[in-house]
Amino acid sequence: MHALDVGRKAPDLQLKSLEGKPFSLRETLDRGPIVLVFFKVSCPTCQYALPFYERLFRSYKNQRVTLVGVSQNNADETAAFAKEFGISFPLLLDDAITYPVSNAYGLTNVPTVFWIGTDGSIDMNSVGWAKPDFEEINRRMAEATAIAAAPMFQPGEEVRDYRAG
Repeated sequence: MHALDVGRKAPDLQLKSLEGKPFSLRETLDRGPIVLVFFKVSCPTCQYALPFYERLFRSYKNQRVTLVGVSQNNADETAAFAKEFGISFPLLLDDAITYPVSNAYGLTNVPTVFWIGTDGSIDMNSVGWAKPDFEEINRRMAEATAIAAAPMFQPGEEVRDYRAG
């Protein structure tokens, strides 16, 4: 099994956030596209990648694109991860034992990222860390919000092109 392919309808998901707020994929799509970032707190590639997704969130916060993380850990572990890595975007909790949402999306590795268009279709997926994919998500977020793409990397910052999940 592998992550769901581009062009497929994204399975609806109904999860609670770290703060206990309900999240529905279908209802959120009414506001615009969604970027789902699946992760596990013990994953070194997730620890590397999620701070970059935080940069996207801060650059396009309160715009037409919703960026959320989907944690495969319990609330305490997820909260500790968010604090340690400076993550402020909404984090949703998949069941840390049976992973129903992760399984519905065909995950075999984390991080796995999906861009879900307003029609509910998966328009892009990315497994592990791929700098070109991240840059494409940045471009799409800028386009969806009708603003110039925000710079994501600092001058002189060494950012890997690829890192397996």
